[in-house]
Amino acid sequence: MRAPDWLTARPVAHRGLHDISRGIVENMPGAVQAAIAGNFSIEVDIQLSADGEAMVHHDHALGRLTEATGEVVERTAAELKAIKFKDTPERMMSLSDLCALVAGRVPLVIEVKSHFGGDRKLVKRMAEVLASYDGPAVGMSFDPDQVLALRELLPSRPRGIVAQRTYEDDYWAKLTREQRDSMLYLRHGFRTQPHFVAFRVDDLPAPAPWIARNVFGCALLGWTVRTGEQRTRVGQHADQMIFEGFVP
Repeated sequence: MRAPDWLTARPVAHRGLHDISRGIVENMPGAVQAAIAGNFSIEVDIQLSADGEAMVHHDHALGRLTEATGEVVERTAAELKAIKFKDTPERMMSLSDLCALVAGRVPLVIEVKSHFGGDRKLVKRMAEVLASYDGPAVGMSFDPDQVLALRELLPSRPRGIVAQRTYEDDYWAKLTREQRDSMLYLRHGFRTQPHFVAFRVDDLPAPAPWIARNVFGCALLGWTVRTGEQRTRVGQHADQMIFEGFVP
C-alpha cells in the first residue's frame, strides 16, 4: 500500500511556494509557478463550488484572503473566479486550471476539503478532471468518507489520510464525538486503504503513523514544517515534509 517514490522524492510546498511579503498568495497561480521553478511538489486544497466545480482554495469561507465574504460552496465557479483577492491581482483557479498550469512538471498533492456530510460531489469532479491528466497527482483528506471516495472513484491514483494525534481543538468542535473518534489512530485505514499518511509534524513520533509506515508500508509525510526543529523531527520520523515559510 505504499505510495510511488515520486511522492517522497522532493519536499512538498504547502499551498504552493507562497510568500505574502512578495505578493505570492497561497493556492494561487504565482505560488504554483514558484514551486515549479524550485522543483518542489505542490500541495493544494480544493473546495466544491455551487455548480459542482473543484476550486483551488483552502478555507470554506471567503474573507481571510479575499475582498468578498460568504461560503465558497454558495458561489458558482464563475463567481469565485471573479472575486478579488487582497494581496494579488490573481484569481482563484479551478482544478482544471491548475492541471493546465502544472502540466505534469511536478507532482500534485491535492487535499479534498470536507464539510463531513458524506457528499461525494467534489471527489467525483476531481476524478473527472484527473481522468485526462497524465501528470503525477495524489488525493488526500482528513475525512475518512472522502478518502473512501478517493479509493472508489479514483482507484488508479494514490490516496492518503491527513491526520493528527487528537481532534479536541476548536477547529474540530463542529464534528460529533463519533466523527472525531472515527479519525483517531488511523483506525479507518483498513476501510480506506491509504498509500500514504500526512501527519501533523508536532505530533510525531506517534504509534499510529509509525505502524502505518513500518508495518503496512505507507509513506509518511509531516505537515506543516515551518521551523528547523520541525524539519529535524520530520527527518527522524517521516519520509518527506510538507513545508512553508522557507525554501529548503
